This record gives sequence, structure tokens and C-alpha cells, in this order.
Amino acid sequence: MTRQNPLKYRLSQLLGFLLGARIFLLVFYTFALYVSTFFVFSSDESLRETVFSVKVHGLIWCCILSIAAGGIINQFYDAEKDRLQKPFRFYLQSFLTQKYFLYSYILLCALSLFIAVLLSPRIFFFILAYQFFIWLYSHKLSKILIINNLSYVIISLYPFFGMLIYFEHFSKTLLVMAAYLFFVVLLIDVLKDILTIKPDRLFGYRTLATEFGIKSAKIVGAVLLLVCAAVSALTAYALWETGLLSWYYIFSVPIFIGCIFILKSAKLSQVAWLRNVLRLWILVGVIFMLMNGLVERF
Repeated sequence: MTRQNPLKYRLSQLLGFLLGARIFLLVFYTFALYVSTFFVFSSDESLRETVFSVKVHGLIWCCILSIAAGGIINQFYDAEKDRLQKPFRFYLQSFLTQKYFLYSYILLCALSLFIAVLLSPRIFFFILAYQFFIWLYSHKLSKILIINNLSYVIISLYPFFGMLIYFEHFSKTLLVMAAYLFFVVLLIDVLKDILTIKPDRLFGYRTLATEFGIKSAKIVGAVLLLVCAAVSALTAYALWETGLLSWYYIFSVPIFIGCIFILKSAKLSQVAWLRNVLRLWILVGVIFMLMNGLVERF
């Protein structure tokens, strides 16, 4: 391909690298971090001060660069698993050597830490801990039963926790919102384990699905859906006076209850569809957060 069509080869390399860095996840995190920072965590401060704060933008981009690095190192450890589960992604990433991905990982981590150390020592150690935890998850924790699910949730929510600590904005409302996100992300990861049961068994990843079977994993998923519905109702009550955002959690209740009946008899293709619906619903929540923030601020 290099000789016949060098442009196609370079584009394949670029696409392979972007998929390795989880480009779609990066776009979502960038959007979600900025929306939550401007309209939730800094709600007690001036929007103008937050928008023009170098530290806020620096912290967000340190997290984004670390997430990109995490996607690359996770791809490095899961390469053989991806060959079976995600053959198209593996094909595109095969245009780049593993050495290239490792160099990119080191560069992204170093750039993130360099920005962090310019901001403050606290931010530097916060980002350093984040990068270490992501590496530990990819190297060891992802193969340990239950620990893999919990550590995945912690890694997913870690940047938002950082923004919460930075602004020192603690409240019961944020607690129930965090609980909602915790259980939804945990549910999504449990459903992912059902989808990847074959490669997980082959490469020694211990999950609920591989250890107890798909039926048991579905029962856990159904319980988590019920918990998500209950937490949604609680969050809607806590946010009742905030306007648009409360409606998102009200709509969440019937969606989660409906998903319980779908999951009960769902085939693998339907489980994949259900997982994508839940991921999309999180994005819808961020959009509701944005609209609610714009209405309250302006």
C-alpha cells in the first residue's frame, strides 16, 4: 500500500493512531469536563473568571492528554484481545508499530505532566497519580475479578473528581449526581464484559461473565439498572428546583426500567445496542446540563 497509494497509507496510520488514543472518548470528555466545570462545579463563582482561568483549562487538558495516553497504553496491553473483538480497529492500528504507540504514550504523559508542573505541585501529583492508576489498570487490574469493574469506574470519574476538589464545591446534590454516574458507568462496564466474554476467557481476563456466566452477569446488570432507576428518582427529587436538569433524571427512570425487560432476554447484539443506548444517554445528560446551565446563567 505504501508504494501504490501513500496517501491512503498515511491516512490509515492517522486513523489507527486516533482510534488508539480513543478520539471519540476524548471529544466526549472534553465536552463533558467543560460543561460540568462551567455550569456545575464553578456555579458559585463568576463564569467569566472560570472561562479565563488558565489553571482550569490547564487542568482539563492535562486530564485529556492523560486519557489519550491511557487509551494508547490500554491498546498496547489489549492488542491480542482487540484482534478478536475489534478486528477493524486492529487492522488500522497495524499500520503503526507498537514502538510508535509506546513513544506516543510517553510523549503524551510527559506533556501532560509538564503542563501540570507549571500550574501547581498539587495538580502535578494529581495527574501523576491518574496516569499511574491508568497504567496499573491496563497492566494488572483489568484482569482481576470485580476490581476491574470498580477501577474502570474510578478511572472514568477521576477527572470530574479533580474538578470537584479544585473548586471545593461539595453538596448533597452533587453526591447523588455522582452516585448516579457511578452506577451507570459500572453498568456499562458489566455489559461490556458480557460482549467480550470469549476473548476475556482466552486471554485470562476474569470478569463476572467469564466466572459466573452470561446469565449471572445479566442478573447483576438488571440489579444495577434497578439501582440506577432508584438513584435517578432520588436525584430528580434533589434537583427539582433546578429546572431542565431534573427532567433528565425523571426521564431516566422509565428508560432504566425498560432496559431491565430488554436485558432479560437480550442476545449479544441486543446487549451491544443496550450498552450504546446507555452511553448515548450519558451524553444526553451532559447536553441537559449545558442547557440548564445556560438558562440559569443567562
